Amino acid sequence: METPRAGWMTVRGARLEHAWHGPAAADAPTIVFLHEGLGSVSTWRGFPARLAEACGCGALVYAREGYGRSDPAPLPRPTEFMHDEAAVLDAVLREAGVRDAILFGHSDGASIALIHAARFPDSAVRALVLEAPHVFVEDCTVTSIARLPERYRTTEMRTRLARHHADVDATFGRWTEVWLRPEFRAWSIAELLPSVCLPALVIQGDADEYGTMAQVQAIQAASAGPVEVVTFADTGHAPHAEQGDAVLDAAAEWIRRILSAESTEPLARLT
Repeated sequence: METPRAGWMTVRGARLEHAWHGPAAADAPTIVFLHEGLGSVSTWRGFPARLAEACGCGALVYAREGYGRSDPAPLPRPTEFMHDEAAVLDAVLREAGVRDAILFGHSDGASIALIHAARFPDSAVRALVLEAPHVFVEDCTVTSIARLPERYRTTEMRTRLARHHADVDATFGRWTEVWLRPEFRAWSIAELLPSVCLPALVIQGDADEYGTMAQVQAIQAASAGPVEVVTFADTGHAPHAEQGDAVLDAAAEWIRRILSAESTEPLARLT
């Protein structure tokens, strides 16, 4: 596997860490990876490079402000921080010269992808891969996140996360604080779904402690674009990490069909 081209880009005054795998934006479509709430460039490990190679695409992986080695995020973070990040994403695409994109978002990153698709319909994005997306806040999500501060203090969780973030305490505290605010319980992007016209593949683990199939069903019911679903049995919140080969195969098959536009047969199966 080739060494990624790593570095920083300056977007809206902030320096963001990024890595690029495979062909440049001018030479092939680009899969843009949007990490989860405690993710970074490095938490994706080798998955972006493998998926890009399987699809004949480039891959752009970047860390949002306050994550990885990117600049710190302004505090306090607003309740609508994912809406703000969708605007940053649009600027990232332009700064990186991405002309033909597929967004692969995980958790918060999947929500950001949906918001971007609704608010920036004329962007370079042609399709969405949504892994464990959040459309609204469920009780199980808040309950699971509320358990994290104790785990962070008493287990190896902090040590593991510190490998991926320059200021791990700020990253962890900032993200959990937003999600655990009482007013965040009303957060929802359901009203944006009818404006999402792009084809989407939703990837969901059936044992996800941070979200249920209700999130998937909301996207299926309201999105204006075609939605296909792959559900992974006995799998939690990060199918690409827990079922890496199977997720890669499913996503690569779907992306290749999107790129070729030769088949409209839906992909829906239980793995």
